[in-house]
Amino acid sequence: MNWSYEDNFKHKGLRKRLIIELQQKGIQSKSVLEAINKVPRHFFLDAAFLEHAYEDKAFPIGNGQTISQPYTVAFQSQLLELKPGDKVLEIGTGSGYQCCVLIELGADVFTIETVAPLHEKAKFYLQNLGYKAHFYLGDGTLGLPNIAPFDKIIVTAGAPIVPESLVNQLKVGGILVIPVGDQKLQKMLRIIKTSATEFKQEILGDFAFVPLKGKQGW
Repeated sequence: MNWSYEDNFKHKGLRKRLIIELQQKGIQSKSVLEAINKVPRHFFLDAAFLEHAYEDKAFPIGNGQTISQPYTVAFQSQLLELKPGDKVLEIGTGSGYQCCVLIELGADVFTIETVAPLHEKAKFYLQNLGYKAHFYLGDGTLGLPNIAPFDKIIVTAGAPIVPESLVNQLKVGGILVIPVGDQKLQKMLRIIKTSATEFKQEILGDFAFVPLKGKQGW
């Protein structure tokens, strides 16, 4: 990735226009919209895509991975119903953009990436931008059992099933947001853990993510 740390009036204006577009598409959470307005998305894109950083589209970030479109980031973030101080597990660090949005929402983020170069880049970039998270390299489908339980869990890649390990690492009252389906199209699920053994599941629209890699993924 080649980018500068410059965040000028043009970038800020484009972000404000993006916020209006997200509102028109149904994102209602003021805190989520404010968080997206604060994070310079152009910092996370290759120079070839800088002119398009604030379009509501996904873009390649290398290693067969993508940075999710802003609507998807906003939609998943809104479903989490984050409260400041929530302990959040993110499966799929990717570029680090979603992680920054979660941090802006007040979350204490533990993020796992299976692709080593992306893990290293995101860790370096976020630290340089002043965003503090806990970075792990490994199989995200297994979660972080030694650090669990978590208030919220977000999965940013398409899973064939809901990994049992992630459900087990959720606190009672916690929320898991995960896209589940085949490798081309998934349904967004929100799973709320209502007791130690009971869950409520909601199905909330179609999305297309890169495949979730790991023992309980593809």
